[in-house]
Amino acid sequence: MADVKMTNIPSMNVNRMVELLGDAYCTVLGRGQKLMLLPSVMLWGPPGIGKSQAIRQLAKRIEEDTGKRVVVTDVRLLLFNPIDLRGIPTANEDKTLAVWLKPQIFQMDPDENVVNILFLDELSAAPQSVQAAAYQITLDRVVGEHKLPDNCIVIAAGNRTTDRSVAFKMPKALANRLMHIEVEGNFSAWKAWAIQSGIHPKVVGFLSFRQNYLMKFDAASEELAFATPRAWEMVSNLLNHVSDDVDKMFPLISGIIGSGTAVELRTWAQIYEELPAIEDIFDGKNPPMPKGTDAMYALASSMVAYAAEHRQELARLEKSILYADRMPPDFSAMLMKDYMYIEKGFKEKLLGLPAFSRWLSTKGRLLNGTV
Repeated sequence: MADVKMTNIPSMNVNRMVELLGDAYCTVLGRGQKLMLLPSVMLWGPPGIGKSQAIRQLAKRIEEDTGKRVVVTDVRLLLFNPIDLRGIPTANEDKTLAVWLKPQIFQMDPDENVVNILFLDELSAAPQSVQAAAYQITLDRVVGEHKLPDNCIVIAAGNRTTDRSVAFKMPKALANRLMHIEVEGNFSAWKAWAIQSGIHPKVVGFLSFRQNYLMKFDAASEELAFATPRAWEMVSNLLNHVSDDVDKMFPLISGIIGSGTAVELRTWAQIYEELPAIEDIFDGKNPPMPKGTDAMYALASSMVAYAAEHRQELARLEKSILYADRMPPDFSAMLMKDYMYIEKGFKEKLLGLPAFSRWLSTKGRLLNGTV
């Protein structure tokens, strides 16, 4: 059976994919049309690239734009067999026919104020017998005798066979039922998400300094621990919820991203000891500016994290913008761009600050060429 090739399908980062699909779904919903008008979607990409995270972002986008509640049902098809999808057979009331009990995962709320997303993850890792059972789901929104509600979006995801993960070649009959998108890694898109999601500033700062470390997946490598967007989120969880001491967390971090990358993170994180107190910057005390490229990345990521946590304190935020005006121009522009990522519509709040308006008038041209 021929493999599905990636050469003739669009490749885009997570933010762009969420934008395009979000626009499509929200338009159909806004017109009161059925979601079945749009084809089911298949997201392709290497392990850890952010396919599952993209579904959560898409759900949030639909909620914000439509006011409807979005419920995501995550089905890991690798753990299923065809009977699991159709349901358990049992006798009807007069014991003359077999009927199929609907699986709990397909018990969805049909209310018009709800949007259901059925996320069929690891579709390419499922045996072809399970993939075949997914035909009806993707095309007709039915599972055996059970029909998915009209308010259901079906999105599948999986790794490419070239990734050397568990992946079976997709039958052409199934492939032709789907809209295919290859999800690619993109640091700028990831950083915007990371700032809004509270990813630890040491992770954001390090990856701003070493952008090529965001995704270190190598299909030919036998290494078990390697850096991916998913892995960096796990590192962030350690630093946010256990200890932000990278040296103390080093053994656990090594088990997530590998010892080589963890050593570089630990070495780089030592620069934080030389940074001025971030509170002093926001209090307008104008502490000395650190020197060195690595220190500037660390400072900028720390300032963004502090600004996000204190986003309502606009007077203090303005003092940090005055401090940022003293930074090297590229880093000043990077910081202002990152401030705009803090939340949707935050740029409009910044425009209400005289210091930000002055910064835009003198250095705004640098925003398109930030480091």
